[in-house]
Amino acid sequence: MPEDYEAPLLELERKIEDLVSQPAAPGVENELQRLRRELDDKRRQVFASLTPWQKTLVARHPARPYTLDYINALFTEFAELHGDRRFADDPALVCGFAFYKERPVAVIGHQKGRDTKQKIYRNFGMPKPEGYRKALRIMKLAEKFARPVITFVDTPGAYPGLDAEERGQAEAIAYNLREMASLKVPIVVNVTGEGGSGGALAIAVGDRINMLEHAVYSVITPEGCAAILWRDSARAPQAAEAMKITASDLASFGLVDVVVPEPAGGAQTDPESLFRALDEVIDGQLRELSALSPEALVAARYEKFRRMGHLGGEFRDMQE
Repeated sequence: MPEDYEAPLLELERKIEDLVSQPAAPGVENELQRLRRELDDKRRQVFASLTPWQKTLVARHPARPYTLDYINALFTEFAELHGDRRFADDPALVCGFAFYKERPVAVIGHQKGRDTKQKIYRNFGMPKPEGYRKALRIMKLAEKFARPVITFVDTPGAYPGLDAEERGQAEAIAYNLREMASLKVPIVVNVTGEGGSGGALAIAVGDRINMLEHAVYSVITPEGCAAILWRDSARAPQAAEAMKITASDLASFGLVDVVVPEPAGGAQTDPESLFRALDEVIDGQLRELSALSPEALVAARYEKFRRMGHLGGEFRDMQE
């Protein structure tokens, strides 16, 4: 079922599909070109004025690129590692080593799954404690061999099930936060879809934090926020507006370093274009960070996160 922001585009898309399916006839190609231009223009108009809730729906689009798509597009010779050496493997987090522009790096990211079978296997991209412990194991290996860490964040949140709680979900996330803060290699974080709460933060303490234009990043989902505040999850659009979860909002607060523009219609309409844009950003950041000593990296990362949430003098004056 199409989302509300897609409704103005459906009629044009149907017209294009009808023409493509017809036998070649005089004037059809010209009409196709006209309709495609009109669709591109309409997409730009629609996506330039999305509400925070609509951006949330775009961030959740099932055709949006996931971690394995970024790995296939940006890296070579990826070797996935499994298991946390304590309990089990967690398919919700993909972790391993690869080459990025002929440089060895560690790659970690959430994987949601496309069809029903994959979604169940990947637990809808919601990691359990063993997933976060696996991610940290790979980060520690990366530190040992002086390899930068590149992460891709796209999760509704950490899995809240009883089994995850029994195995120490909160402790696993907290431990990752502490250890990432002092990791002595460059860390580049990319929020590509949903950045949900601690489930995202556990692989998102980085030297540079990038966020795709239509991604969202928040302490809780809009539905969860609405259910807590108003006992009505249907008020999620209102919650999304109040929570300031979009890339532009977070960049204005200094929480995100780079907002990566997406193609008209979102990342799913032209993944190759998005991959090129993100590739350019990551490449420049790794070159910059690689020039710093391990001690300078850790010190700058500490200062970066200490500045987040700082209250200005004007607010303190009001409180006094």
